[in-house]
Amino acid sequence: MPRVLLTGGSGFIATHVLEILLARGHSVVTTVRSEQKAQAILQSHPELQKDRLDCIIVKDIGQANAFDKAVVSEPPFDAVVHTASPYHFNAKDAKELLDPAIIGTTGILISVQKYAPSVNRVVVTSSFAAINNIYAQSKHKVYSEADWCPITEEQANDSPANAYRASKTFAERAAWDFMEKEKPSFDLTVINPPLVLGPIAHRLASLSALNTSNERIRDFITGASKSRCPPTGNYGYVDVRDLALAHVLAIEKPEAGGKRFFTVSSHFSNKEIAEIIGQEFPEFRDRLPTGEALAPGDYPADGVYDFDNSRSREILGLKFRTLKESVVDSVHSLLAVEPEIAK
Repeated sequence: MPRVLLTGGSGFIATHVLEILLARGHSVVTTVRSEQKAQAILQSHPELQKDRLDCIIVKDIGQANAFDKAVVSEPPFDAVVHTASPYHFNAKDAKELLDPAIIGTTGILISVQKYAPSVNRVVVTSSFAAINNIYAQSKHKVYSEADWCPITEEQANDSPANAYRASKTFAERAAWDFMEKEKPSFDLTVINPPLVLGPIAHRLASLSALNTSNERIRDFITGASKSRCPPTGNYGYVDVRDLALAHVLAIEKPEAGGKRFFTVSSHFSNKEIAEIIGQEFPEFRDRLPTGEALAPGDYPADGVYDFDNSRSREILGLKFRTLKESVVDSVHSLLAVEPEIAK
């Protein structure tokens, strides 16, 4: 039974990764930041013994040696999936995002090298933010795994969004640099998703704690965006279930080693999301923006970038879900948390 260490196990993406790992017969230990989060995960799988699912507390991934104990296991780990990294646009200083992203990513590689010689592959969650050149002159560039965001340390402090872009870019570059310099016994695979939509599988007390990418859907069904549709910003998306499967396939497929995977499904706009909600959930139509209020969420008149996801389709074998399926299932999952929204 392959044994996997999954970091950040209570997160939006990692929760789906965990379900797929377990469904495909892997034994999993997942890191979380608190005993409360650990108990929530274990209680959601009461049928599983500790040899199939267990948790370990890593309170601060931004600390050196944070994963030293986590990577030690009996039986030993075969692979590591590292999803733990902050994703929000509220940082007052870029270091709030840069330090945990960079130290967390390089830290787990160092810990695996020192204390987990049985590991043959580490899979790291990066982002389209590490690919996208927001300073590009052409709006019609075709992005692929060959591209890198050119952001600098100085530009990282220009805005919270730039701090996030820098955190993903610098962390991923640091990971590849580590592999080049240290030449460890394991190989590295990196997953680069754009905006991640789809149903939430993790337990939430309320939608105030919702993951950043699904906040736009929450704001549509609650009426918070009725007066003005938010600008889309990032025009590529992937369903979280497809993304989670990509992480697991990256463990299972030998040919995925040493590669980046730009796991993008298709283009989307916030206007399209609002229209899908209106079509599929008529009870929310009076809460959705219309007319000029809807316009900011549309595609820009001069077009948007394109993308090449052939590597994800051909090597990992991914088949991507449609935007409609992602949005509809997202809405249903949000209503399961707060049914009163529909009233």
